Formats: sequence, structure tokens, C-alpha cells
Amino acid sequence: MFVDQVKITAKAGNGGNGAVSFHREKFVQNGGPDGGDGGNGGDIVLLADPNMHTLMDFRYKRKYTADNGENGAAALCRGKSAKDLIIKVPVGTTVRLVSDGRLVADMHEAGQEHILLKGGLCRGGKGGWGNAHFATPTRQAPNFAKPGQKCEITEFELELKSIADVGLVGYPNVGKSTILSVVTAARPKIANYHFTTLAPNLGICRQYGTDFVMADIPGLVEGASDGVGLGIRFLRHVERTRLLVHVVDIAGSEGRDPIEDFETINRELADYSPALASRPQIVAANKCDLLGDDREPIERLKKHVEAQGYEFFELSAATTAGTKELMQRAAAMLSTLPPIAVYEPDYVPPAPDLGSPEDVEIEEDDGVWYVSGPWMDRLVSTVNFTDYESRMYFDKSLRDAGIYERMEALGIRDGDTISICGMTFEYKS
Repeated sequence: MFVDQVKITAKAGNGGNGAVSFHREKFVQNGGPDGGDGGNGGDIVLLADPNMHTLMDFRYKRKYTADNGENGAAALCRGKSAKDLIIKVPVGTTVRLVSDGRLVADMHEAGQEHILLKGGLCRGGKGGWGNAHFATPTRQAPNFAKPGQKCEITEFELELKSIADVGLVGYPNVGKSTILSVVTAARPKIANYHFTTLAPNLGICRQYGTDFVMADIPGLVEGASDGVGLGIRFLRHVERTRLLVHVVDIAGSEGRDPIEDFETINRELADYSPALASRPQIVAANKCDLLGDDREPIERLKKHVEAQGYEFFELSAATTAGTKELMQRAAAMLSTLPPIAVYEPDYVPPAPDLGSPEDVEIEEDDGVWYVSGPWMDRLVSTVNFTDYESRMYFDKSLRDAGIYERMEALGIRDGDTISICGMTFEYKS
């Protein structure tokens, strides 16, 4: 099964907690704090693998979690940082945030690596400080440490957009797969019925002066841009192409008019993407061998497409007649066309929201004062409320930050209850 669009969830590893420890040695009194820092959590890293051609693997595993950093230890021993979690994706995979659709990364080059997100989302959390960092001349035995950063679970959408220089487009059963099999080493399924091709096929053309990649996608039908047929699912695989080869059944072997076929497919391309419709295009009139000596359909289509500025080639993929000339012209045009499109990310990872005392929210409800905000959460996470010195450090931090002063201005009185991060305290001025 060919899979080119999936959703996954990813979570980087949490940072390890800092350690609370005091130096113990014979004949050494009051050795002081020696708690080590926690290790950093592992990152989630994407790697573009040229040996992958589908997102099938992600149908069976959709949750990815990196290892956490180890906690710090005594004797200033830092916890071991976790290894990064490498996720391999096919070349051409784009990554978007499910929440708002913004582009995070375009894995357009083999071997490319990309950390999914920075700033505490999918970048590994930093390890917390050990209690050695909190020693001061007046607080010589801090009995608390800083916990490691916690990382959030984030949902991403992966979409594969094949990397190809030339895209073959046209109605089903017009001979696109046959052309690909003639000019490349690819061996797509070929049969005389619609939608023989159910997944994009890629082949490399090497014998025409310039090596280039050609993509054959399932045939389009009228209404494809609205979801009719199979082609709409795979048009994304020709979005990056530099050149389109529009294959038309010149013999009208299925009762359709070649000119109407040509116009219908171009309308569908325009409805799907105006940029794709404006891509340089060569028109290939295939199945000329079925016309015998009747040149009228060929001349009629040629006149029509050349009037619109398109180059025209007549060929028979079945007999290989005209395929060499077509590929030579494609190679010549590619030498002057811009490189394959690369999508620029429009998502800039935010810095971690550490907050500030000014952002702390204070609300009173029925005699209970609720104090909340990122800064407050971070402060509480560093406090050991079973230790007197740590509680004093907490009280001093609130006072220095002006939290008490703000609460007094709002009317707090002795005996009122303060709620912080699910814990309750009694206020005393």
C-alpha cells in the first residue's frame, strides 16, 4: 500500500531533576551541598532517508517519545543526557503542525536532519540544577534543587511530495506508464484499463545528456480537483516538478476528443493549483501508431496547443517512436529551468514561556486568593516545602517579586487563604 499522508504525535525527553545532596567525608564537617545537575532529555530528530519511498511505516507506529535525561547525583555528578530519537522519513516529506497547519520542515534533500521543534516542545528539556547551584553565603545548606524541564506532546502531519523534475499528467490509460517504462528503468504496472497506476512511479532518465527524475501519477479525470477519481490524491507528487509532460490519447481510443481531453486536464490542474497550471508544459500526442495514415487529429491538436504557446510532440510509446526526441527536448528545457521547489517553513519555534512576576495572575473568589502563571509554576517546582530554608526562599521570592504587595493592594487580609498550584497557605502580613 502506498501511504503519503499521516499524522503522528511526538514528545521529546524530559530533563533530569537536579539532586539534593551534601558532601560526606571523614573528618570533614559541614561539607556543603554537592548535588549534581540533571541530564538533558533526548531530541526528536527527522532524517531524510533516500531508501524510503512511502510513509507506510507510520501507519503502524504513530507515537514517538524520546528518553528522559537521568537525574543528578551526589558528588556533583551530572545525570546522563538521553540520546536523540531519530525518525526516518522519505525525501520530499513536509511536516506541518496539526494545530494550525504551519510548515515546520521540508525534508527535500537526502541525509537532511531537522529537530522537529525547539523551545520545550519537541526539543529535549534541559536538566535541572542540583542544590549546589543554590548555595549562598547566607544559605549554605540549600535542601532543594531544580527539576528538569518537561516537554509537551505535539501532533504533526507528514505529507510526502515526491522529488521529481518531470511529471507525466493526463487522463487514465493514455500511456503515461508506458512512456515511463520506455525512457527509464522503472517497471510500472501496464494494462489496458483505467487506474492501472494506483501510486506514483518514479524513474531516472539517464541517456539524454542530463540525468533527471520523472514521475508518473495516476490518471486524472474531469472533476479530479473536487475529489473525483484517484488523481487528486496524488497531484501533490507533481507540485515540485519543474516541467510537465501532458500526455494525450491522440487516437481517441476511448471515444474522447483529444482537444477536449487537453483542456479538461489543464482546467483540473488550474483548479488544484494555479502555480501548477502555469508550470512549463510539453504536449505529447501518444498512440499515433493507431491512426495509420490519418494525420488530421494530429494536425488539429498541434495547431490548438501551439496557439497557446506549448511545444508539441507526436509519439508512440508502444513502438518507442518519438520518445527519444521528447526526452531530449525535456532535458534541454530542464537545463534552463529553476531547481525543484523547496518549501520555506513558516513556523518559528517560540522561546520557552518562563513567564515573569508581572504576568502572575491574582484572583479572589469567596475569600480564596488564586495565584497562577508560568513564573509561579516554575518557582514552585524548585521548592522543597518540607524544608524550612526552602520555604523561606519561596517566601522571599514572592516578596521580592512584589506578589504580596499586589495582593495587599487588592485587599487581602490576615487569615485569608492563598491557593498556589493546588497548595493552600494562610496569609500573614
